Formats: sequence, structure tokens, C-alpha cells
Amino acid sequence: MHISFFAEKLIEIWGLPISDTLLMSWVSMSLLIILGLFVKSNLKTVPGKFQCLVEALIEGMASFMTTVTGDKDKTKKFFPLVATLFIFILISNWLGILPGVGSIGLVEHEEFIPLFRSTNSDINMTLALSIISVAATQIFGIAMVGFSHHFSRFISIKGPIQFFTGILELIAEIAKVISFSFRLFGNIFAGEVLLMVIFFLVPVIVPLPFLFLEIFVGFIQALVFAMLTLVFLTVATSKEH
Repeated sequence: MHISFFAEKLIEIWGLPISDTLLMSWVSMSLLIILGLFVKSNLKTVPGKFQCLVEALIEGMASFMTTVTGDKDKTKKFFPLVATLFIFILISNWLGILPGVGSIGLVEHEEFIPLFRSTNSDINMTLALSIISVAATQIFGIAMVGFSHHFSRFISIKGPIQFFTGILELIAEIAKVISFSFRLFGNIFAGEVLLMVIFFLVPVIVPLPFLFLEIFVGFIQALVFAMLTLVFLTVATSKEH
């Protein structure tokens, strides 16, 4: 049984280390790109069953997002980012529990290195996703309510209370990056370790309930990350805040 807290380097290309989690993220992206191209190339005026399914999923996601934003125009602006985060995290989480992930690899200097490992079990990946989410919040906030109004949340000289509140808001923005990244990383890494231990101790039948649990956890974590991003985007672009 091989458990490593950090992603492990497989090869190095032009000085850039390629880790097992990075390789897995490329697999996730490739699948999403292929699926997107397939859907685009098969669009029809009279949709077939597959196109109807895709359209129903998109409409369902958009409708659910509108219940959070309360504004269809905002939903249209936020949908590409939020939906992409949700789908990428979901696919990455589910691919991470496939047979062979974490168990097929290379032996280097008598040490086993897995060829593939769950993308979000790498703190670097979850940190990058968190930075994208929080940075997008600031960009949308500036674009939709104006630079001065947006940053008045963080810098205010109207009074000592407003100044102190602004400092707290600034700290909260930094805390979002930390909480986003560690929540996703912690849940996925813990699930990865749990499955490894269960498969090592009792490799037949017993792991099945835990696999279904991880499928559910993978979905919930993707949903939580996407919905929190949407909530923060909605708050940041609200002129009343």
C-alpha cells in the first residue's frame, strides 16, 4: 500500500516536472474537450436523445443558478465559469476512484510511484482552482459595479467602524482561498486514503459501499465549490453590498 501526501514527479520536460496528479488533470481536460467537440459537431435543429439530454442538463444547471443569483443576466455571465469549475472538479473526482488509479505505476529506486492519482488530492491543484475562483470574483465585481464601489468594501475612510470592517472583508477574501483549497483537498485526499486502506485490508465486496460513498462525496464537493463561487460572485456584483 502506497500513500503519499504530496504529488510525485514522473518525468521532467524542459525543466517542468510532470506529476501523477498533473497527468490525471490532462486526462480530465482531454475527456471534456473531446466531449465538447463531439456535442458541437452533432448539434441539430431537431435534437436527438443525446442532445436533448445535454440541453436538459444545461437548462437545469442554469435554472438552479438563477435561484441563487436571482437574475438571468447574471446567470448568463457566470454560467461558463461556474459550470466549468463544477464539471471539471466532478470529472476529476470521479476519475480518481477508477480501478488502476493509484495502483498502476512505476518502480524507481525500489519506490513505487503511481502513474495516475486523483487530481484534487494535490493541494497545488485545489489552490489554483481557489485562486481562479476568488480572482474571478474580483474581476466580475470591478466589471459590473465599478472599481471604486467594489473596493470600497475593503478600503473605507468614512469612519473607524467602516475601516475595521473593510480590513475584515480583506482578510475574508484571503481566507476564501485557504478554505476553498483545503476543503476540496482534504475531502478528496481523505477519500483516497480510505479507499486504499479498505482495498488493502478487504479487497472484495466490502469496498463497494465506500466506492459509492466517494462517488457521492465527489459530486457534493464539486457542487459546494461551484455554488460557493456563484454565491461570492453574486455578492460581489450586487450594488447593495
